Amino acid sequence: MKLVSWNVNGLRACMNKGFIDFFRRSEADVFCVQETKLQEGQLDLAPFEGYESYWNYAEKKGYSGTAVFTRVKPLSVRYGLEENAEPEGRVITLEFEDFYLVNVYTPNARRDLSRLDFRMEWEDRFLAYLLELDAKKPVVVCGDLNVAHEEIDIKNAKANRGNSGFTDEEREKMTRLLNAGFVDSFRSLYPDRGDVYSWWSYMPKVRERNVGWRIDYFLISERLKPRLVDASIECEVMGSDHCPVALELADERG
Repeated sequence: MKLVSWNVNGLRACMNKGFIDFFRRSEADVFCVQETKLQEGQLDLAPFEGYESYWNYAEKKGYSGTAVFTRVKPLSVRYGLEENAEPEGRVITLEFEDFYLVNVYTPNARRDLSRLDFRMEWEDRFLAYLLELDAKKPVVVCGDLNVAHEEIDIKNAKANRGNSGFTDEEREKMTRLLNAGFVDSFRSLYPDRGDVYSWWSYMPKVRERNVGWRIDYFLISERLKPRLVDASIECEVMGSDHCPVALELADERG
């Protein structure tokens, strides 16, 4: 099974920047999107023929939002965490036969860290939710986690330490998540591969010089690790300030 995740930073805008070409070329079984920034009825779904689509819209217009396009019909779908609702549209969970898929757009702590406390509380809720799912069947988590976990995951680690997305607090929450039984699929396969990022600032020539951050992930339950075939970061794909990331899992029967 091939899964793809992409923070498109506005799906309607990305549709005009090559999204559909990549969507078709990827031939993903499941394609997850973050930061859709739209409301129901604002997008023509004709290009997604052959896929069922599931949307979690933010209450605030033009903000946040997640979506999943899937060829494989899910057994169930849940929106948000505890209350099956999420005002900012940040989480969609699809239950498949042999695993749960959680598509997430993690809250940003903001440049001035004014939302760091909210982020910390949200991280606790999110981990509790994943552990609840993992107790039933394995979990695949994908999306923009808004944190560069280790120094290898960011171009200028020393200069950025303490900045939003690279605070000790955010990195420690990521460590805790991994220690709770989850695997960073890309880093598991490529432990020493540096200079591979998934987000770049829109400042001039930043992406051209590859001054980036790896903040988009596919995490999997430890017991899915034997099925891990590949994990990739599609750095060459344009259309957003993020690039897509992908995961390939072998069939449960091998």
